[in-house]
Amino acid sequence: MAADEAMLVDEAKRLRCGSFAKVLAYWSQNVDPDGAAAADGARYDRRRFHLSHSFEGAWFADGIFDAIGGAIVSDELKRIDRSLFDADWAEAKARVGEGVCADDLARTPAQRRADAVVEMATRSGAAGAGARRPEPLFSVIVGYAPFATTVCELADGTVVSPSSLRPWLDAAWVERVVFDGPSRVIDVGVQRRLFSGATRRAVELRDRECFHEFCDSTAADCEIDHVEPWSAGGPTTQANGRVACGFHNRARQRGP
Repeated sequence: MAADEAMLVDEAKRLRCGSFAKVLAYWSQNVDPDGAAAADGARYDRRRFHLSHSFEGAWFADGIFDAIGGAIVSDELKRIDRSLFDADWAEAKARVGEGVCADDLARTPAQRRADAVVEMATRSGAAGAGARRPEPLFSVIVGYAPFATTVCELADGTVVSPSSLRPWLDAAWVERVVFDGPSRVIDVGVQRRLFSGATRRAVELRDRECFHEFCDSTAADCEIDHVEPWSAGGPTTQANGRVACGFHNRARQRGP
């Protein structure tokens, strides 16, 4: 700490809270890799979930998840919540008209999340015996300049120790991503309107979060936007792509 305190303080002054937390997590892994692994293990050991039935017939839920388990639950919950939101928005628009807003929706965000949990359980019970389980994807990054150390984090930006990935290795797919190297094709689909495939993946892994300086939405929750708009002749290439959350992607089309 004595050797790196000045550097860490400078980073704390310069970065947003979430970005500095990531720097601090990687610094901790470098100076004490065994301690970082032990901390991840302790968080995993603290996992718990309680679902209690009240005397009035309601149910109360409370729990703690480790970084990886929590990300799995969160990703699926957000995916179902989004589909329910789209259905609520379509219903409200049909009822109210073009001037629909969030206050016109039939459910509050909290109610929609509760319904999403029920839908998650319903889909789990309805899954067939031959249904395929989702499998993790590990991206091995080579030549990624912003970090001089091993990059080990989840799609939502949470830094984890390499040892915490060990239980998932036997079921994981692995992709190799080389920055500034010839073994990874990243500029594909120049004539396509939308980013997809290797081009989209390259932009996601390069930018990690929304391009806006005050937004920390991770690439998993964002879209890929053209820096030079497609309508103005901008190509669908890695060099002309950037990660943008839905709000900031739409905001660029509006006037001041």
